[in-house]
Amino acid sequence: MKNIDANGHVRGESLFIDDILTKQHCLHAAVLAADVAHAKDVVIDVQQAEKFPGVEKILLAKDITGENQVGGILLDEPLLCEGEIHFQGMPLAVIVAESDFIAKRARELIEVSYTELPVITTAKEAFEKGQFINDARSFNLGDVDEAFDDCQYVFEDKTFSNGQEHLYLETQGAYAEKQENGCIKLMSSTQGPTVVQRIAARILGVAMHKIEVDVTRLGGGFGGKEDQATPWACMAALATHVLNKPVKLILDRHDDLKMTGKRHPYESTFKIGLDENYKIKAFEVRFLQNSGAAADLSPAIAERTLFHATNSYFIPNVKTTVHSCKTNLPPNTAFRGFGGPQGMVVIESAIAKAAEQLGIPAYKIQQANLLSENDVFSYGQVAEKVEAKKVWQQLSDKININVVEQSIEEFNQNNQQFKKGMAVMPICFGISFTNTPMNHARALVHIYQDGSVGISTGAVEMGQSVNTKMLQVAAQTFSINPDLIKLETTNTTRVANTSPSAASSTADLNGKALIKACNALLERLKHVAADELSVGVDTLEIKNGWVEVNGEKTELDWKNLVFKTFWKRICLTENAHYATPIIKFDKSKEKGHPFAYHVYGAALIQTTVDCLRGTYEIDCVDIVHDFGKSMNKGVDLGQVEGALAQGIGWMTMEEVAYNEQGRLLSNTLSTYKIPDIFSIAKDITVEALKTEGHDMAIFKSKAVGEPPLMYGIGAYFAIANAIKAFNKDYQIKFHSPMTPEKVMMGLYEKSI
Repeated sequence: MKNIDANGHVRGESLFIDDILTKQHCLHAAVLAADVAHAKDVVIDVQQAEKFPGVEKILLAKDITGENQVGGILLDEPLLCEGEIHFQGMPLAVIVAESDFIAKRARELIEVSYTELPVITTAKEAFEKGQFINDARSFNLGDVDEAFDDCQYVFEDKTFSNGQEHLYLETQGAYAEKQENGCIKLMSSTQGPTVVQRIAARILGVAMHKIEVDVTRLGGGFGGKEDQATPWACMAALATHVLNKPVKLILDRHDDLKMTGKRHPYESTFKIGLDENYKIKAFEVRFLQNSGAAADLSPAIAERTLFHATNSYFIPNVKTTVHSCKTNLPPNTAFRGFGGPQGMVVIESAIAKAAEQLGIPAYKIQQANLLSENDVFSYGQVAEKVEAKKVWQQLSDKININVVEQSIEEFNQNNQQFKKGMAVMPICFGISFTNTPMNHARALVHIYQDGSVGISTGAVEMGQSVNTKMLQVAAQTFSINPDLIKLETTNTTRVANTSPSAASSTADLNGKALIKACNALLERLKHVAADELSVGVDTLEIKNGWVEVNGEKTELDWKNLVFKTFWKRICLTENAHYATPIIKFDKSKEKGHPFAYHVYGAALIQTTVDCLRGTYEIDCVDIVHDFGKSMNKGVDLGQVEGALAQGIGWMTMEEVAYNEQGRLLSNTLSTYKIPDIFSIAKDITVEALKTEGHDMAIFKSKAVGEPPLMYGIGAYFAIANAIKAFNKDYQIKFHSPMTPEKVMMGLYEKSI
C-alpha cells in the first residue's frame, strides 16, 4: 500500500494547523521571549504595548487561572516568567491581537528590566558547580575495577556530541476555540495530545474533560513536539479561556529556533579494557548530559542513554553513569533516538580509540564483541532472538569488508589530494517506552451500516506514515477494500489517555489495539454470516470483501453482511485496549526487561575527503537492516533513508552554537546547515535482513523510526579514517560534528 497522504501532500491539500479555517473574530498571539539567559528581579512593562491599536490583551504569569507550570516529569518549568529568567528564549508574555502583524508590532513596545546573573552553558561547568536536574543514574554489570586489572589493553579518552535542531517543516503552533459549558477545543501540532490536554487543564485550573485536543497531522516532529508543543497550546488555550474568543498561535521560524530545545549535547569520559583477542572485558563511562534550564524529558532521555551505552556488543563488566546537568539553555528535549545515539557514540569512540592505539581496523574489535543469544545487557535483560552476528554476516556477504578495505588502500596510495575512508556501524536498539506504564494504547472502530469503517487510535501522523500502516491493519484484518476505511484525526475525546507518538512504538502499540478491535467485530460478523448461511462459524471466513465457506465464495458480501448485522441490533462498534506484555523495569535496582524486542542492523559507510579544501563526500552507504517481516517496504525504506540522512547531518554538519551568554548563534538556516541533496550519500543500498520477525511487533513488522539514525554515526569515523590516511599524525578527537573546519584542522595538525 502506498502512503495514503502522498496525494494530499503533493497537491497541497493536506491540512496542518495553519490551514485550519478559523472562526469569526479569531485573535492571533505572539510570544515575547527573554533576551538574556539568566536574570532576577524581572519587571515587564506592557503599558505602551497595550495601547497599540488592535491589541486585545497581553497575558502575564499573573493572568494564569490555574498553576503556572508546564513541567512533565518534574514540576520545574513555568509557562510564563515569574520574576526570574532561566534561559534566553524563555516566554515572558503572550500578546493577543487582531492579527499576527499587530501582535508582533506590539511585542516590540514591551519594556523588560532585570538584574543579570551568571550564565552556565556547558554540562561540564554545571557538573563542576553541582547544578543538576535530578540525581545521577547508573547501570552496572560485573566488577569493572577488577576486570580492568586483568585487561591486556586499557584506553581512556573523552567525547563530545553536539545538539541537533529538529527543523520540522511545520513550526510549533496551536489553535484554540471556546465550546459550550466552559470547554475548550485545542488543535495542536503535538506528538502527545494527552500531554497537551493534561497540562492545559493544569494551566487553566480545570478538569481534563474540559479540554479536547485534536490532531490531524504534523508537518514533522522528530521528538521536538513530544513535550515542547505543549507550552504554545497552553498559551492559546489560556488566551481563549480568558478572552472567550478563538486564538491562533503559530511561531515563525526564528522564534521557533530561539525558544525551543534541541537534541541534548553530551560531554563524556570513557575507559575501555580488552584482552589479547580484542574481547572487551570492561567498559566505564560518565555521561554529562546538557539538559538545559528545566527537566523536560531529560531524565527519561538520560535513562535511554544508559540502556544503549553498549550498543550491539556484549561486555561482561560495565559501569555507566549519567548526570543530567542544569544549564541556562532552552530545555533540551526528545529527538529521534531519544538519548540512544549519544550513548552509542561513546562506545564507538572507545572502540575507535582502542583500534587506533592497537593499529588495527575498528571493525575487527566490533565483530569480535557482537551480541550472542542469552547474553545479558547491563540493565539485566537477557538478549533473545539476537540478530547482531547474522546482520554482520549478511552485510559481509553483500559487501566484502576486506575487499572494500583493500580497494580504499589502493585508492589512497595512488591519490594525494583525495583520500578515502570507511567505517562499519552496527546497531542494536530497544523498542518500547522505557517508562513501562507508557506502553499501552487503545483503538476505537466503527463499522457503519453501509459497510464503511471509521478508525480512531492514539497514533499521530507526522510524516512517518503511521496512518497508512493503521489502514493496512484494518484492511488486512477485515479483508476489505482499503477505500472503505477512513482514518480519523487523533482526538482525546474519542481515544483518551494516550501515550505520545514516540519511542518507535506508535505502530506496534496502536496497531495491536486496532487488531484486537477489528477481530472482536469480525467475530460478531462471522456469527451473523453463519446464521444467514446455516453453516458453522469455523467453516467460513471473510476474504476480499466476500464471505467464503470452506474456501468457496458465497453470495453474501461485506456490505450486505454488515447491514444484516446492524438490522439484528448487534454492536458494530468496538473499543480495544493493548498493553505490551512481559516488559518491566525496577528503577530501585536498575534491572529488568524493559524492551519488547530489539532492532538490529549494520552499515558500511565510505567517504572521500578533499585534503586541499577540507570538504568531504559520502560515497556510499550499504545497509543490512532488521525490518522483521516488513508490512510496508516502501514506507520502511523511506524511514531508513530519512533517518540515515538525519544521522549523517548530526555527525557531520549540523552544529548548534551558543555563545558564553547563552545566545543561540546558529539561529537561521544560513548559520545552521542540514543535509541537502548534495550532501547525502551518492549511493545508498538497503537490504532487509532475512528473518522471521518478532511476535511483539505489529504483523511481525519491526519498528523502524529511530534505529536507522544511528547508522549516520559511522560517517564520522569514516571521515576520520580518511583524514588519517592523509596525515599519519592525526588522532581522532571524538568531537562531533565533523565539520569541514575540523577536517581541515585534522588534515594538517602535527603531533607534539
